[in-house]
Amino acid sequence: MARSLFDDLPDPQRATAPVTAGAPLAERMRPKSLDEVLGQDALVGPEGSLRRAIAEDRVPSLILWGPPGTGKTTLARLIAAATACRFVPFSAVTSGIKEVKEVMAEAGRLHRGTGRRTLLFVDEIHRFNRAQQDAFLPYVESGEIVLVGATTENPSFELNAALLSRCRVVVLEPLAPEHLVQVLERALGDREHGAAAGGEPVEAPAEALASIAQLASGDARRALNLLELAVADARSRQVVTIGAADVTRIAQRKVLLYDAAGEEHFNLISALHKSLRESDADAALYWLARMLAAGEDPRYLARRLTRFASEDIGLADPQALPQTLAAWDAYQRLGSPEGELALAQATVYLALAPKSNAVYRALGEARRTVEQRPADPVPKVIRNAPTKLMGGLGYGKGYVYAHDTEEGVGGLDCLPETLRGTTFYEPTDHGFEAELAERLARFDELRQRARSR
Repeated sequence: MARSLFDDLPDPQRATAPVTAGAPLAERMRPKSLDEVLGQDALVGPEGSLRRAIAEDRVPSLILWGPPGTGKTTLARLIAAATACRFVPFSAVTSGIKEVKEVMAEAGRLHRGTGRRTLLFVDEIHRFNRAQQDAFLPYVESGEIVLVGATTENPSFELNAALLSRCRVVVLEPLAPEHLVQVLERALGDREHGAAAGGEPVEAPAEALASIAQLASGDARRALNLLELAVADARSRQVVTIGAADVTRIAQRKVLLYDAAGEEHFNLISALHKSLRESDADAALYWLARMLAAGEDPRYLARRLTRFASEDIGLADPQALPQTLAAWDAYQRLGSPEGELALAQATVYLALAPKSNAVYRALGEARRTVEQRPADPVPKVIRNAPTKLMGGLGYGKGYVYAHDTEEGVGGLDCLPETLRGTTFYEPTDHGFEAELAERLARFDELRQRARSR
């Protein structure tokens, strides 16, 4: 009898079977039931939608979207163990389209032969290209497989619309510090599989566990890995208590969730930009520090600050742009960490400056007018006439040199005839723009007076 691709795969009842003693602590402490899953009550709590679907064996194909260490793989295993599906793990990192098609074909044969569906868990599904994602579609539609994809990236950007329309997107949240502390306490108290398995018990006071929880930034796997390191360190020093100072020493620095090309990058820069717009200097400094700590290129931040100076402050404070350019130049000269202080200085300045997007809106309106209207000719009165022919055609005829007038304006119509009277720039009454509004009104009046002469 020919071997099946499923011959070496575990039965669903063993999808959450105990792992070997040599496995990492995070794997040994993986929840064995929905009741052990923490931090996702909206999904698997007593009234959770996913818990109800599992209990009724009507789990649809899912895309589990959330940061690392929030339980995506665990949920997939628990779903398989609680339903009649066969669990098949699959990695988008190590597998290609050939393997996808083989697994899909075998799942189809299993379903046709026994009526049993396959729960196909695809870790990091966002790494599959569009053609590979399309390979799942007919099997998901026919019901031969329950596709459970896990991703840390925004599905809207990384998965094609056809696949998304056939799956339910489930959002997993980072674990709160109190949930991480519960995970750590559970690991310390489990003598068979926990942190102290195979050796003397190790204690950790509340402040040490709180320190680990803070350093883990919502990631249960990271918290358990750090606890495992702390326990090994304590045993090597022949002590039975882990202190908060030990945690700090072992961790060295907090590792922040960040992907310079992914959603979290855009989330953080949006937070910085909107904190500046809200004139909240403290929040702006926090998000700036978060991005710097996570490894963002300070030159990118300098560029975004410079853009903000023109987009959201503009002429309400004409010094905003020079401030950001000076900060950018200072960073280029000093580098990190000294140059980062100049970025912080510019951040505070921008947060506290009067705000106006009048120039930004004016340019947008001017661009829309250019795109939507014919390219009207330049009025002859403001054309140069470097040749006799051009002068004979009326180029420059009637031009008044503004500096030769008492008012400083010649009363000329400088827009094409079809656009005369159009207003693009409408200054606010914030900061320096209040004075500019007065200047605009005065120049309009002077031009009208010059035209009436």
